[in-house]
Amino acid sequence: MSFTRRDILKVVGAAGLVSISPNLAFAQVEGIEKKSLTIAVGGQALVYYLPLSIADLKGFFKEEGLDVKIVDFAGGSKALQAVVGGSADVCSGAFEHTISLQNRRQNYSAFVMQGRAPMITLGVSTKNMPDYKEPADLKGKKIGVTAPGSSTNMLLNFFLAKHGLSVSDVSIIGVGAGTGAVNAMRSGQIDAISNVDPVISTLEHEGLLNPIVDTRRLEDSQAIFGGPMPSSCLYASHKFIADNPNTCQALANAIIKADKWIQAASLEDIIKTVPEQYLLGNPDVYRRALEASLEALSPDGIIDPEGPQTALNALDAYNEEIKAEKIDLSKVWNDRFIKKTSS
Repeated sequence: MSFTRRDILKVVGAAGLVSISPNLAFAQVEGIEKKSLTIAVGGQALVYYLPLSIADLKGFFKEEGLDVKIVDFAGGSKALQAVVGGSADVCSGAFEHTISLQNRRQNYSAFVMQGRAPMITLGVSTKNMPDYKEPADLKGKKIGVTAPGSSTNMLLNFFLAKHGLSVSDVSIIGVGAGTGAVNAMRSGQIDAISNVDPVISTLEHEGLLNPIVDTRRLEDSQAIFGGPMPSSCLYASHKFIADNPNTCQALANAIIKADKWIQAASLEDIIKTVPEQYLLGNPDVYRRALEASLEALSPDGIIDPEGPQTALNALDAYNEEIKAEKIDLSKVWNDRFIKKTSS
């Protein structure tokens, strides 16, 4: 007699996931240097940051002896500013930010992954651009991103450069990562959008979006970027990591628990766990959003060895300020905590 994952979940319930998944059980880290800390994030309700939310909602941070305060911003670039400015200790953000920071002589490292593909979709408004045919049609248009400088902006810039356009050819507008982004498309305020689920699935459901670039599937993302493109992660300054290694270990443990919980959970379990506002008023659409993006979430917190180079190549393709030859990729990813968790 065989059992499906759904059958097992019905028997043990969500609380039993830890007991049937031995990899979720870690010995609590001793000697945590900073038990109370702040994590900045740009758009926590996005599927892109689902592991962070699950780690918080399922109590995985508390299990690791941490008291975590999550501060949500309109986009990843705003969260980055909070960490650099000192109002937050750790950033839940896009991996490529660690490269951009090093380019500005600010040393930050990612130390646990939440995503293994960007999960970002760029699409045009079926209302404002019903006759879209090619990238050149975007010239002179208003394009919404979560926030200027965020990973959604990165994908847009990369796409423009790949097709012979520049940032100056379009108007980039920050529209956030929730209902504000959806409403900007509904109202016709913007002509195109670069965003993440559940925003994208909501717009698709309403017939308002014609996707032209989609990185929610691993195969599509690798085809676009020419290799594995890492996405959401926890990153912090080298000083914070050096001063608080046990704290970082506890954070990595909690995120890996969340990564694995998501892989074992049913879609219904996830929907029941997240706050109602994550659903943007439609549980069915959120379910579709999960189905579209779950493949791109990290199953284990580990980065693909080729990922950092792919991220650097993407930034170098459109950002003239990036000095690729001077970037030391060994300093943007710290795998010591992942190795300890896996051992």
